[in-house]
Amino acid sequence: MAVMLLLTGCQKSGSPVSPRVVNALADLPAFVDSCGIPVMQYCYFSPQGDIHEVLRHRDAAFDIAEPIDGQSIFQAASLSKPVFAYIVMRMVDRGEIDLDTPIATYTDIERFDDPEMARRLTPRMVLSHQTGLPNWAVSPSSDEWPASRIAFKYPADSCFAYSGEGYAFLQRAVEAIREAPLDAIAREEVFDRFNMPTTSYDWLPAYDTLALAGFNRDGENRGQGRHPRANCAYTLRTNATEYARFLQNALLKGEGLSKEAHQAMFTQQVNAQRYADRPRDCDSSVFWCLGFGAVNEDYYWHWGDNGNFKALWLLHPATKEGFVYFSNRATGHDLLYPFLKELTGKDLPLSDWILN
Repeated sequence: MAVMLLLTGCQKSGSPVSPRVVNALADLPAFVDSCGIPVMQYCYFSPQGDIHEVLRHRDAAFDIAEPIDGQSIFQAASLSKPVFAYIVMRMVDRGEIDLDTPIATYTDIERFDDPEMARRLTPRMVLSHQTGLPNWAVSPSSDEWPASRIAFKYPADSCFAYSGEGYAFLQRAVEAIREAPLDAIAREEVFDRFNMPTTSYDWLPAYDTLALAGFNRDGENRGQGRHPRANCAYTLRTNATEYARFLQNALLKGEGLSKEAHQAMFTQQVNAQRYADRPRDCDSSVFWCLGFGAVNEDYYWHWGDNGNFKALWLLHPATKEGFVYFSNRATGHDLLYPFLKELTGKDLPLSDWILN
């Protein structure tokens, strides 16, 4: 029989968190257990205190050799994107890049099948997923990807179309402007600033022992999944404690940003109808800002999905609360329906938007 083991836990001094949150977090181990998630790290934070936990689903089916604790490293998947968006906004503040100047001003457009359309793409379109590009031309971890041809799915700036290719295009511009590789830029702008020493877009030597393996739905160990190159859209690795520092300080507080840039990040740019040819009820209240999503003007969020690694964060600026989790199995988002309702007390459309 599977059981749940609490490996680490701490709460900062301060007033107790709300009973609603306490109850939701108390039920989270059962949700993790029912989804068969080998390891989950999470952090809830508010002005009253932070709660950091690591939950492990104890089951002989999961062959986990790595030590499991609060330092364990997960693939953050698309939670890579908000970190990069913050870097871009820092550059906007300094006048190094402009949100509405074509990216082709800063870098080449050789991979695009339609150069004229590619010359229209701007950082704002990338950060709000309005480039009209596919998610990926081919698998971004393949040998073929760096030279693969990119065809537009939709006209630029015509609709929401979630795209890692757009982010990778903007990454090339950022690296050209700064004359430095992505991870060096991120370390200067984010990781060192917010005390995130084991967070990286590149593979760090410490990951040999800290990075967890991912498991598919059949419970098969698919390994740590090393990526061949740093990519701002999906290769970030981190843990819940370090990523929570980014969410609290960079996004909620806006540290390192002007008031205007911080406000711009939280300004809705487009209704996030996930499938252009298949509108759904859940799409009507989901929007995209500059680097992450919004539910009306209430909750802000981003999800991550690298197949066998799932992640999610949720911010509520009105109460300055936030939550982030990382998991290492393809079932990692199966708990979204019951857990998000308990955590927020609301029927948020995120579960439908993500899972359907």
